[in-house]
Amino acid sequence: MHTYKNKTQQASQTIDSQGPAWAAMNPESVVRMQLQNRFNTGLDIAKYTAQIMREDMASYDKDPANYTQSLGCWHGFIGQQKMISIKKHFGTTRSRYLYLSGWMVAAMRSEFGPLPDQSMHEKTSVPALIEELYTFLKQADARELQHLFKEMDEAREAGDQVREQAAQQKIDDFETHVVPIIADIDAGFGNEEATYLLAKKMIEAGACCIQIENQVSDVKQCGHQDGKVTVPHEDFLAKINAVRYAFLELGVDDGVIVARTDSLGAGLTQKIPVSQTAGDLAEQYNAFIDGEEVTSLEQMKSGDMAIKLGERLIKPTRLANGLVRFKPNTGEDRVVLDCITSLQNGADLLWIETEKPHIGQIAAIVNRIRDVMPNAKLVYNNSPSFNWTLNFRQQVFDAWLEEGKDVSQYQREKLMSQDYDGSVLADEADERIRSFQKDAAAQAGIFHHLITLPTYHTAALSTDNLAKDYFGELGMLGYVREVQRKEIRQGLACVKHQDMSGSNIGDDHKEYFSGEQALKASGKDNTMNQFAV
Repeated sequence: MHTYKNKTQQASQTIDSQGPAWAAMNPESVVRMQLQNRFNTGLDIAKYTAQIMREDMASYDKDPANYTQSLGCWHGFIGQQKMISIKKHFGTTRSRYLYLSGWMVAAMRSEFGPLPDQSMHEKTSVPALIEELYTFLKQADARELQHLFKEMDEAREAGDQVREQAAQQKIDDFETHVVPIIADIDAGFGNEEATYLLAKKMIEAGACCIQIENQVSDVKQCGHQDGKVTVPHEDFLAKINAVRYAFLELGVDDGVIVARTDSLGAGLTQKIPVSQTAGDLAEQYNAFIDGEEVTSLEQMKSGDMAIKLGERLIKPTRLANGLVRFKPNTGEDRVVLDCITSLQNGADLLWIETEKPHIGQIAAIVNRIRDVMPNAKLVYNNSPSFNWTLNFRQQVFDAWLEEGKDVSQYQREKLMSQDYDGSVLADEADERIRSFQKDAAAQAGIFHHLITLPTYHTAALSTDNLAKDYFGELGMLGYVREVQRKEIRQGLACVKHQDMSGSNIGDDHKEYFSGEQALKASGKDNTMNQFAV
């Protein structure tokens, strides 16, 4: 391990070797700048975080209590504040990641303005957000280390060697805010070459984990909306291969691929793949196609097509736009085939997009997958598109009804009502929501829990509350009471927003570069001194 002390000695030797021309260089200042910029490139980050994810996956395989979590972030500052908060409250970032949601990129980061989740946003906005997130996380490192350097300098000036050593130990033991990002590449934004090119950009920006879904790229829909169309397995596997090649080309050998299936809610296919041999993937995919058995050419009209499925000739059910319908109630079987096939062909983790957060439903599917692939693990969307309150109250209602308990005081279709808050049923439902991640990790193979777009909702909610108060009767008290006073009392570092934005880091750099003549922003007249945080 390179300690602060021996790194300073190395820097001193490098500077001394250059003679008088480098006399203005302070070795300790060099080391501080190096430590504040631990990762020189996005690839450095991707390699570092890929190893973390692999270790976490192995840890989960040993004990499902070791599941991981993330929240979706639409801006670098949001991701930064999340990780600063995690370090403050829990002491470590271990097992906590960031999630980059294609939904939020479309809704909040496109030059077209707000867009639906249909892959209409600029593909370059995805790697740009990855780079932005890591820029803010690296700045969080620099800021926290700058405070530790100041703590050490103050101890030196006071002649307090014990305190100085303690500060130096904190610097040596410093844990970075840089964590894995699970990054959404949607359906690949085009053909497999387009997927490869975008995956490269994402990896170069720092992504160690790329999530790709089996929808048709040019008609991609949000997983919680209707009209989803899936691709044959051969097409999806080509894109998984494209992502893996991108990882390997860039030297991120343990990069992670999440294969997402939307088949549970997708009833259509755009292509009918060509079967080469009996029982191959194409034939298995086509077996799910809905259609009318053809026993006579009289059944065929102009433009109709027919395919042979086993010993039967089928006229597929086609919509006016040419899309082909799957048989009803085959979604779960298609999901199982999708997942097994993806894991057998290079994917590392699975994502099954469900219509509700029901552990029994998820576990039933995962158990079927694990019959073939015992180490199958899920990334699961704890989606804001679910009405969690209503879903879990109805789950409790149904369970109690099945157990023969008296539910006469509850109306199932009205369980969302505030009238039920505080009832025994509502409390039981809340407890199930509280333990959902732990229980689903243990019972349903979920390695990673994420919420895709929580900070979209928190931004809207906090802004609504501030606007209501500030522009209403409370005026400035609306901001002071509900924002600033809480920031101070909860110890939020961003109450000193100048420091958070890098002002003190800049002062240090000016002093390194200009010495005593540096014009610094800090000092007695800086109003940030009013804050104790």
